[in-house]
Amino acid sequence: MAGMSREIDIRVRELTKHYKVPVREGGFRASVASLFRRKYRIVEAVKGVSFDIARGEIVGFLGPNGAGKTTTLKMLSGLLHPTSGEAQVLGHVPWKREAGFLRRMTLVMGQKNQLVWDVPAMDTFLVNQAIYGIPEREFRETLAEFTELLGLEGLLQKPVRNLSLGERMKCELVAALLHKPRILFLDEPTLGLDVTMQNRIREFIRVYNQRYGATVLLTSHYMADIAALCRRVIIIHHGRVMFDGELSRLVGSIAPFKVLHVALDRAVSPEDLDGMGEVLALDEGKLALKVPKDRTPEVTSRLLAELPVLDLSVEDPPIEDVIEQVFEQGVEV
Repeated sequence: MAGMSREIDIRVRELTKHYKVPVREGGFRASVASLFRRKYRIVEAVKGVSFDIARGEIVGFLGPNGAGKTTTLKMLSGLLHPTSGEAQVLGHVPWKREAGFLRRMTLVMGQKNQLVWDVPAMDTFLVNQAIYGIPEREFRETLAEFTELLGLEGLLQKPVRNLSLGERMKCELVAALLHKPRILFLDEPTLGLDVTMQNRIREFIRVYNQRYGATVLLTSHYMADIAALCRRVIIIHHGRVMFDGELSRLVGSIAPFKVLHVALDRAVSPEDLDGMGEVLALDEGKLALKVPKDRTPEVTSRLLAELPVLDLSVEDPPIEDVIEQVFEQGVEV
């Protein structure tokens, strides 16, 4: 954020988490044998992860399923003890679960609920008010602010079971943020939501970050979340950090090309496009070309001069494609 100091809110050094998992072969004999001598294997969920996050940053934390993202968030929020390594969040060691730490952070998991199913969301809000000792006036003002931002009018008195998935997720965010935490760990907050609701949640996170100077570490499988909120991304794969830097640099390093989308007045043949770039799509007057960045001006000029162009746009490649390329190549950028 503009004007924000570079105070470090989250500091992680060589953080590691291993799990000891029992294993055995199938069958009755193996079952009996496992009662007397159980065999184990070590699963390395996180392998020496290190990074710093400054106050006010919104950082995307990306990786495929099983990469170690949620395990890392659980360690940073104090739910898990690491096997080795160090971490500090707002100067606290998370797994010590000190009161000063717990009052200033929150963890929101898109697949987990803290709202009580059979009672209105407002009841959970009141419980959280008591837990965090939020003064009545501050509680009412914060609730009114969040209700307006998220469009919760008429929902707070409904039993949670009667709310849609999107409505529940909005209420989950309110419950998690009523105490105005400075650190937000968000694990798939838009999971399963429709596009409209995803946009509403993103805008709420953006506004909260700006109003309260909050630091956000966000995991998501929806690249639209990352593109809308995060200038910086950390990519983790097989428990290790593969990339840590600006999203734009990732796109430029791994995918140094542009995609040209062209609307044509008539159909053209592949021969008409010879030497212009890789044809991604060509159908009924619609053309998509993959072109190296340094050739984009040249190819654009040729298209306009040689073909009946009605409209032309130049775009960066989809972020999903760039990140998939990182995983496939296994490169560190």
